[in-house]
Amino acid sequence: MTPLFRAMAALVALAAMASPGGAADKKEHRIAIQVDQNDPAVMNLALNNANNIIEQYKAQGETARIEIVTYGPGLHMLRADTSPVQERIKQAADASFPSSIKFVACNNTKEGMEKREGKTVGLVSQAEVVPSGAVRLVELQEQGWSYLRP
Repeated sequence: MTPLFRAMAALVALAAMASPGGAADKKEHRIAIQVDQNDPAVMNLALNNANNIIEQYKAQGETARIEIVTYGPGLHMLRADTSPVQERIKQAADASFPSSIKFVACNNTKEGMEKREGKTVGLVSQAEVVPSGAVRLVELQEQGWSYLRP
């Protein structure tokens, strides 16, 4: 056996021994959370749910990818001028590692609000705009994401 072959065989053996219960076997959980109400209690509950999910899986050595999808009146959660939870959004985004949390804003809703209000609607810096919040939720569920509505 060549030294290179022995080294590769040793790495394969180590990987096989480490695999059961090792980091490679840890599951990444994917959760879509819907916010469609302009209600600070619902917004805070969504953030509490996200935080609790992240902490639970962190304690188990696992990670979570969370998307909080806002549309309709729930878009106020991500509006820079009306969000009652802006500071919590920033804290959640900063504290989620090694998990991740994404805040998604519906462009259909945003454009409707802009038309009604006659002005541009600014969003918090953590927001990512998608064409449709409802379609985003459908797509995530079709990809096997778990769905939660606080």
